[in-house]
Amino acid sequence: MHSHLHTPENINCEDIMFALDECHARGFLWKALGQCNDIKREVNRCLGAERAKRAKLNRDQAREKRARIEKIWAEERSREQGELPQKQ
Repeated sequence: MHSHLHTPENINCEDIMFALDECHARGFLWKALGQCNDIKREVNRCLGAERAKRAKLNRDQAREKRARIEKIWAEERSREQGELPQKQ
């Protein structure tokens, strides 16, 4: 079983997900005979693309945060070595 797909993070895939829901609502035979497989592949492709976007955004934010921390650490090391005046 998968998690709930109709979330704000997946809003760009909403139309495809509704099409899949409609296909599944047609009954067991539609699913069993593979009539919904193409739509399911589209949903998977769309959700994968959305996940990749979120992952890239998270990585970029983490790199920015790490750069800020590295800068603070460098300033602290400089202060410890007496190169910069103490911060008050």
